[in-house]
Amino acid sequence: MLTTRACSFLILYFSCTAIADATGSSNLVRRAETTYADLNDATSIEGAIDAGSVASFRNRGRDAWERIVRAKSDQLRIELAALSGQHLAPADARVVAVLRRKLDSFAEAAALGAGQAPACDDAGQRDADYARLRAALVQCFVEKGNNIAFGNDSIDRASALGLLSQLDDAGQRKALFLAFLPLWTAVNGKDEADSAYRRLVALTAADAAKHGSQLDAAARSLGVQGADVERWLEQILEAWRSVDAGPPVEPWDYRYATGEADRLLAAAIPRESLESINERFYLDLGANLKSLGVIDDLDPRPGKSSVAYTDFVVHGRWADGRWQPTVARVLATYSRGGLSSLNELVHENGHAVHISAIRNRPAYVDWPEDLFTEAFADVSSWSTYEPAWQRRYLGRSAPERASLRALYGSVMLDVAWALFEIRMLEAPGSDPNAVWSDLARRYLNIAPHPELSWWAVRVQLVDLPGYMVNYGLGAVLTADLREHLKKVLGSIDTGNPRWYPLLSRQLLRFGSQRNTRELLQRFLGRPVSPRALLAELARLRAAP
Repeated sequence: MLTTRACSFLILYFSCTAIADATGSSNLVRRAETTYADLNDATSIEGAIDAGSVASFRNRGRDAWERIVRAKSDQLRIELAALSGQHLAPADARVVAVLRRKLDSFAEAAALGAGQAPACDDAGQRDADYARLRAALVQCFVEKGNNIAFGNDSIDRASALGLLSQLDDAGQRKALFLAFLPLWTAVNGKDEADSAYRRLVALTAADAAKHGSQLDAAARSLGVQGADVERWLEQILEAWRSVDAGPPVEPWDYRYATGEADRLLAAAIPRESLESINERFYLDLGANLKSLGVIDDLDPRPGKSSVAYTDFVVHGRWADGRWQPTVARVLATYSRGGLSSLNELVHENGHAVHISAIRNRPAYVDWPEDLFTEAFADVSSWSTYEPAWQRRYLGRSAPERASLRALYGSVMLDVAWALFEIRMLEAPGSDPNAVWSDLARRYLNIAPHPELSWWAVRVQLVDLPGYMVNYGLGAVLTADLREHLKKVLGSIDTGNPRWYPLLSRQLLRFGSQRNTRELLQRFLGRPVSPRALLAELARLRAAP
């Protein structure tokens, strides 16, 4: 039988041993996390070079960064293996789980890139797996979407969609609209049962059954059920239908019908003014894009991505007690100016200031959940459709009703696309043209054309099927955040220097660490609700 003194000694011995083991494990975790930070940066830099945003970085070309990626991948794999079976504190265990997941995603991307890059024609291969079919369809948006024949020239997809709101001649609008036919055909063929898109939907539904869907993730972000999401989207579209009543419009006329503000302000937003207006607005919000080091890649070039996006070049981290800042890049293609282009640029820079505000350990210097990411970027970009914003930054304004109709006409397309993807993934055997025609007729007051796959103009529909819910449902969160911020800070439409410091401190600095639902509950003081967006649509109805 042990004496009391012996028991005390053993307790102390094993406690000290456990502390020493935990400290040693924690040091190994920190070492692996540093390796991961190096790998994460090298991978992002490699991506920026591949996209053409930069030719080299820190005096290293692509080959040098590729060697670093390989070396750091091998090193991280060894360091994570050394942690297998170790007793880890909960915080360290969570970090290690993140590192393992990210290493796997890097390996999957490298394996896909190691083979011959898919071409658009590869979408016709009936045996293409999920990843390769998606990659081939994204390439269709590059090959077909960047080269839409119109008149004696070609135009990129984004510029063509913007031009549909500008052309006064109905015949020209229809001709430009139908010029998308090669893209639609590449995505959905002749709407046959085994078209590339229909095969993609079936594969996406099967993947979602195993790993969860974008709808599941979006609903979880707000703490609601998938059925609630669908009900909210229908409720919003019903409200828009009551605002936008009138004779049905042809699909090639919808953007023109809602785009009066774009036409009225086109002369005030030439292409060369986009960056300066965007920079001035964010400076007035307390975010100096030049000081943050944001890299803009905005000019057209062959083979460039057909979709605007923002990404890391370098992930911020602590080094020797000082924060080494994030470097973000914005990639978009603007051959023309205009309000829709400016709105998109402000949205993408919303992403840039978001990731620039993250202050966390390397495992969490990453994008938060998709829904919050997309919704936050619109908190600032929606201001471009406010007459007060237009007067300050453009020197003139469109009428309030025209401005709001232009904004929400575009937002309602996103809401309809979100509902379209929900319906398709619920019933993968459905005819996408029929599903879209019914939604467009019922909610957007657009004459049905089930013979045309005209829904296929957003690359997200094929790159990440189901992702459009983050734009459609994200509009609910954007309106809610804007309403709450107006109460806390006052309007941001003419600038507000407290905006960026407040949001950086309360929402943005956590990166991917915090649960979005809990973060929003703490910030708003209540659950997210569609009430603010419905109030905005009522405001449109009341606008003179």
